[in-house]
Amino acid sequence: VQLQASGGGLVQPGGSLRVSCQASGFRHGYKGIAWFRQAPGKEREGVACIETSDGNTFYADSVKGRFAVSRDDAKDTVYLQMNNLKPEDTAVYYCATDEYPFPCVVVVKSKGTGLDIWGQGTQVTVSS
Repeated sequence: VQLQASGGGLVQPGGSLRVSCQASGFRHGYKGIAWFRQAPGKEREGVACIETSDGNTFYADSVKGRFAVSRDDAKDTVYLQMNNLKPEDTAVYYCATDEYPFPCVVVVKSKGTGLDIWGQGTQVTVSS
């Protein structure tokens, strides 16, 4: 089983970017996808999450109203749409999941503690 993150890049402040996380190899489907980010010299931070059971989503306060997480079940892909980007959003963005269902609010607030399956990360740089 694996997660493949993609779509990062360089964007100007106020711009938008969409990153993707494709799941593969899950015999019974993935249980949800959570997004995290880590900037140089800083701790990992929970960003957003979507549960597959009911589509429930959760966002960190720092991105609420600017970021939106969605999924395309036909493609086994979860997207993180990032709007009104700020320089402080610059980080490597990771997606993660687990073989067991998990509540989004817990995994985001715990910065991903307990999640066993992680993608490789994609760099997002917000700079003029």
